[in-house]
Amino acid sequence: MRLHPLAADGLIAAALTTVAVLLGTEAVAQGWPALDPPAWTLVALLTLPLVLRTRAPVTVCLAVHACWAVYVTLDYWPVVGSFGPMLAVYTVASLRPTRTAAACAALLAGVWIYAGLRSDTGSMASVAGQAVGFPLVLWRFGYVARRTGELTLRLRAEQADRARREVAEERVRIARELHDVVAHHIAVINVQAGLARFVFRSDARTARGALDTIEGASGEALAELRRMLGLLRADGVQGADGAPAPGLDQLDEMVTRVRTGGVGVELRVTGTPRPLPPGVQLCVYRVVQEALTNVLKHAPGTEAAVELAYRAGEVTVSVTDDGPVEGLDPVTPAERGGHGLIGMRERAKLYGGTIVVGPRSEGGFGVRLTLPTPVQAARRGDAVRE
Repeated sequence: MRLHPLAADGLIAAALTTVAVLLGTEAVAQGWPALDPPAWTLVALLTLPLVLRTRAPVTVCLAVHACWAVYVTLDYWPVVGSFGPMLAVYTVASLRPTRTAAACAALLAGVWIYAGLRSDTGSMASVAGQAVGFPLVLWRFGYVARRTGELTLRLRAEQADRARREVAEERVRIARELHDVVAHHIAVINVQAGLARFVFRSDARTARGALDTIEGASGEALAELRRMLGLLRADGVQGADGAPAPGLDQLDEMVTRVRTGGVGVELRVTGTPRPLPPGVQLCVYRVVQEALTNVLKHAPGTEAAVELAYRAGEVTVSVTDDGPVEGLDPVTPAERGGHGLIGMRERAKLYGGTIVVGPRSEGGFGVRLTLPTPVQAARRGDAVRE
């Protein structure tokens, strides 16, 4: 449970006030005057301002040292009021530059020596040692805390930057693959347009069929272009590699390759198969490929299942496994996902789908991708009911 910084400082101030009050009741037993109302007021002023120590560290440090100096001047037991100034010096050292922290540490040492002179205990050597040692220790601990905080912030910034680069690289790769999908649609449009022009006068039925094909292909191409341009707005893209985009008809080949790697994979298809846009097929193919690759890496020898389901208005694919075989160390979801999990999420988001990745209650690991079916596919038979 994380506390708000102001609430945490409030609890610390309350704890120091309680300790000071308990010590104050022992003042007479230690040979010092009993604390009266003015003394208790100064004790409160020495500890309660620490609630604001992280918001105004230097101001709080000066204020509590001034109150402590007044408290010492009135010949009360100095130890009762020492906790607030010490914490204030540590806070300045942990939040402010070294010069400012050194000045506040010197202020603590000066008031400490002044308290020793006022008490007239006859052990000034011990007082001087404390006046030097305590501020140095507080300054050192504060400095280490400040450096640790700076390094933590830098590490978080580097991790965020690395994550952004990984997302950008994955989007570039997806955009390159979508380039092939759009190129396929444009090629179909070009051929069908030439056919329609050739038979426009002699065969009206063929011409109308060609125009219907052009309408469907152009709509899918425009949808792919919108998705691809949405990716390209983030970063520049270098040239595509020209490799053909795989589809659902190649899932059998992928499963066969995984079986040769030592993982028993079963491919099941439920529902009535129907044509899907190449981009949707590519998304499903890549997610299955990444999931089975993780099974090969982290759970060799296990049994896995790939289920492709055609449902009303959507297509769903799930990849599950039984977990590592006995004798192998289990793998956490973070280790399994890695950078590939970023790619899965980006692809699902690109096509308006959802993806769930994580361990299964019955054991093993699972990936489930759900993608909505485009309107064009619905016209070609997406009215299937489960």
